[in-house]
Amino acid sequence: MKNIIIFCDGACSGNGQAENVGGWGAVLKHNDQVKEIYGGSDQTTNNIMELTAAIEALKQLKSKKLKVDIYSDSAYVVNCFRNGWYHKWLINGWQTSKKEPVENKLLWQTLIELVNSFEQVTFYKIKGHLDVKKTADVVKWHIKFNTDNKTNLTLEEFKSLIELNHLADALANKGMEPFKK
Repeated sequence: MKNIIIFCDGACSGNGQAENVGGWGAVLKHNDQVKEIYGGSDQTTNNIMELTAAIEALKQLKSKKLKVDIYSDSAYVVNCFRNGWYHKWLINGWQTSKKEPVENKLLWQTLIELVNSFEQVTFYKIKGHLDVKKTADVVKWHIKFNTDNKTNLTLEEFKSLIELNHLADALANKGMEPFKK
């Protein structure tokens, strides 16, 4: 089965404030082929941009008979799928465990539908903004990544992931540029 790797990131300058701008970016990789996508909007939130990055990346894939690995520094996105939050939301009529409406319901519905349309989608939580020149930090987060994600990546493979994650972050920032005043 063909394997696609996606790195997603969202950003929001002024998150939670009346005036803000947000951007999302994603890097799609298959073997040596790399595709970069990005966009943005104003009056948004960081969480909306994180969800949008994953949605827009998955929309790029034409075939559904794929194994897709999604890397994100967003616990909001990754934990929803790894911990099965959305199964409980569906059972509870789109309410959280605190009996409050799930925020960003329409985006979640879109993302869940997209994820479920593929043969296999696996989410991986990666540390954002990690400086590859800080060896002690990289080693620490490499161990944590392997433990948390039940993987066995080498340090060099992990460094490659960091670089692609940085690219997704840069694309999210690029997506904000047209909306900055």
